[in-house]
Amino acid sequence: RDDDDINDVASMAGVNLNEESARIMATNSDLVGSQMQSCKDEPFLAAIPLHKRILETAKKLGITDVPAEVVTFISHATQSRLRTVIEKVTVITQHRMESYKDDEWYEQATDVRSQLKFFEQLERLEKQRKDEQEREILLKAAKSRSRQEDPEQARLKQKAKEMQQQELAQMRQRDANLTALAAIGPRKKRKLDAPGLLTIGGEGVGLCGGSPAGLGTGSPRQYPRQKITRVNLRDFIFYMEQEREMSRSLLLYRALLK
Repeated sequence: RDDDDINDVASMAGVNLNEESARIMATNSDLVGSQMQSCKDEPFLAAIPLHKRILETAKKLGITDVPAEVVTFISHATQSRLRTVIEKVTVITQHRMESYKDDEWYEQATDVRSQLKFFEQLERLEKQRKDEQEREILLKAAKSRSRQEDPEQARLKQKAKEMQQQELAQMRQRDANLTALAAIGPRKKRKLDAPGLLTIGGEGVGLCGGSPAGLGTGSPRQYPRQKITRVNLRDFIFYMEQEREMSRSLLLYRALLK
């Protein structure tokens, strides 16, 4: 090597700068000499109806000419405002739907759902006990064979007879259902993992005929279900209450009246 190459770090590392430059140029050859152009500016709202609406408002203020750039600017401003509103309302909805059951920093103090289920079970047991008592009274009245019966005893016998007929009809209906199920046979579940069946949004869609190009027949292609955020009126009212421009607006009052 020459004496000038002693202080050359690239040469000491064994890197050939000419080869590396040629390799970089070959990799980015499609970008060399190309011109970068910006995308076409497409307005968010329809230009003609928006321009007409702006002219109607401008004439009231004494303005007769509104250029096209103003229409495009207002369209983009509307798009930006709508995007901001949707993002904020989406955050509010996600906070409302957030669950803290699995968070280690939160401890559950009460469980209203379990309490309601417990009370429903108590009511069900109480109703079942009363039905059993009434059934025993009716059965005793039906078995009694006293010659001198009062009207109350006759009414109890009639009610016991109707109860027995209703129980008999329910047993016959149950036996008929079991017989029909036995005649139909075991039900076969639809296999969603069969070849030629795609799972889209939780529903199976069959492919008729031959498989199209690009779709494999060996294993189905699984599409993940997209999580949907549902915004209700209460979330939007909460957003308007927090905004300074909308907290005293007529739109908020109309929403509260609904």
